[in-house]
Amino acid sequence: MTDSSALPNRRQRLRAFVRLKLEARMLRMGVAVLLLGVLALGFGWWHRANAMEQVALGNGLAGVDPALAAAAKPVRQIRPTPMETLRRISRSMGFGRASHYGPGLEGNPTASGEAFNPRRLTAAHRTLPLGSRVRVINPTNGRSVVVRINDRGPFVKGRVIDLSTAAARRIGLMKQGVGRVELRLLINESV
Repeated sequence: MTDSSALPNRRQRLRAFVRLKLEARMLRMGVAVLLLGVLALGFGWWHRANAMEQVALGNGLAGVDPALAAAAKPVRQIRPTPMETLRRISRSMGFGRASHYGPGLEGNPTASGEAFNPRRLTAAHRTLPLGSRVRVINPTNGRSVVVRINDRGPFVKGRVIDLSTAAARRIGLMKQGVGRVELRLLINESV
C-alpha cells in the first residue's frame, strides 16, 4: 500500500496546475514581446537602408532614391504638402479680430496715396509696411485670402486689420461684419 502523505492532495494538484498554466501564459507573452522587438528592429534597419537621403534643392527638397539611381535618374523631387509650403513662405502673426470697410469710402485716398477700391484685395493695418502681403485665414470655415496692405487702421480697439469688401467676401466675413482671423505675413511673394 502507498503512503498517502507522499501523494499530493487535490488542493496541491490544483495549485500546481494553475502555476503551470500561468508559467505557460507568461512564456507565450515573453516570446510574443521578443518577436515584436525583433520585428521592430528589423523594420528600422530595413527602413534606414532603403530611405532616401533628402537635400534642399531650390525651393523644395530632393531625395536620392536607390531604385532610381540604377536607371540613371538618381534625384527625385519631393513635393511638400500645402501646409509645409505655407509655413515655409509665411510667418504667423497670430490671431485677432478683423473688420471690413467698403463702398462708402470708394475713391478716398489711402495712406499709400492710391484711391481706395473696395473691389481689390487690399487691407489696412496699423504697423505693417505699406505694400506688405498678408494671408488672412478665417478659422471658422478655413477660407483664406492674400491682401496687400495699402492703408492704416483699424482705429477701433480690439481689431487688428480692416479688409476691403472683396477680401472680406472671399473669407466669408461679410454677414457677421467682424470676425476672428489668423494673419500670416508672406515672406515669398510667389504665392
